[in-house]
Amino acid sequence: MDDFLKEFFPNVYRRKQMHLHETDYCKYDDQVLTLFTSSLYFSALVMTFFASFLTRKKGRKASIIVGALSFLAGAILNAAAKNIAMLIIGRVLLGGGIGFGNQAVPLYLSEMAPAKNRGAVNQLFQFTTCAGILIANLVNYATAKLHPYGWRISLGLAGFPAFAMLVGGILCAETPNSLVEQGRLDKAKEVLQRIRGTENVEAEFEDLKEASEEAQAVKSPFRTLLKRKYRPQLIIGALGIPAFQQLTGNNSILFYAPVIFQSLGFGANASLFSSFITNGALLVATVISMFLVDKFGRRKFFLEAGFEMICCMIITGAVLAVDFGHGKELGRGVSAILVVVIFLFVLAYGRSWGPLGWLVPSELFPLEIRSAAQSIVVCVNMIFTALVAQLFLMSLCHLKFGIFLLFAGLIFFMSCFIFFLLPETKKVPIEEIYLLFENHWFWRRFVTDQDPETSKGTA
Repeated sequence: MDDFLKEFFPNVYRRKQMHLHETDYCKYDDQVLTLFTSSLYFSALVMTFFASFLTRKKGRKASIIVGALSFLAGAILNAAAKNIAMLIIGRVLLGGGIGFGNQAVPLYLSEMAPAKNRGAVNQLFQFTTCAGILIANLVNYATAKLHPYGWRISLGLAGFPAFAMLVGGILCAETPNSLVEQGRLDKAKEVLQRIRGTENVEAEFEDLKEASEEAQAVKSPFRTLLKRKYRPQLIIGALGIPAFQQLTGNNSILFYAPVIFQSLGFGANASLFSSFITNGALLVATVISMFLVDKFGRRKFFLEAGFEMICCMIITGAVLAVDFGHGKELGRGVSAILVVVIFLFVLAYGRSWGPLGWLVPSELFPLEIRSAAQSIVVCVNMIFTALVAQLFLMSLCHLKFGIFLLFAGLIFFMSCFIFFLLPETKKVPIEEIYLLFENHWFWRRFVTDQDPETSKGTA
């Protein structure tokens, strides 16, 4: 918003006015401005390690509540900001909320859901995230017309979902897995019976106790995660998928959709409206994924959507290479093509790497490393989110249309990663996921070999 830029980033405002009626890849290339976006994610990646300890020792609810309080404080500070320092500190507190929330919520959903519905339930996380993004765009669209403090209202309204998260965290039951981990067996069985709707939960409850006993024997879960037998979980779930989720380029488009569309020659209101359309696509795609992911499986969604995303990025790069960057606004027809292609790209991401980037890692980890591994997931995700957020506008300035071709190449690589290394996890109970790796053509050599210490002891 111009009022926001005038108060905190006057140099960017002046540059924007100079190029107001022409296209320019470098109009918004300002590292302090992008730090306002990325500081949230740098904070989140640090806070997730504190969240790991709290989630393991005090339960999933505790992390959700702490995350909500941190996010609420950040929203209040941002709305009251008088200088860039207050803005950045507010964003850091928001990042704390995201670090705790992203660490605990996917675990909470996966542990509460029955195996046959786990995909759909876990994707409620992505669905509500997408709904929040869509609502945020609507809020921005409305508050942009409220001068000069519309930006304060926009940032302050983030306190409402934080308050809802706080109330939900207080009222919701702790997961049976966490209760067993804390030694509260009677309460764990009671919660398990309630959420499954039957008293016949003995088999699942025994699995939970067995997994908990193994988890209690693990004194250093982060070091345990590095063991050879957990290599597939480390490489696929903790490192590969969370990094690749950001390298698709989708979050760059979502973060900076108004900026991108303004750079491409759309007016201020038109750019907000266009970003509203792309976020609507993200929400629709997530609903599609929720209903179909437990039927068709994770791999098919990854691979089919990956092909579409590659095509969309190549088309976007090709169109910009021919028609953009010459100081004139794009024609109406070319602009329409770009909006449609970006819409299709977001639609593909929203039913694959978006929701599955959180679902699949949360399914892969056994209880003894689950909290630690989820922290690595959030940390890696936030590192790459922050880097992409910080570097995207600079890359757009220097690489121009080539940035979209770079994303196409990255998506091709990550699709090959999924095709060769990820087994299908649909409808498999979390406690039995390890069996998939024992029967996998590549991973079985890691997970079926005994540890050297074990072999030595046996000898």
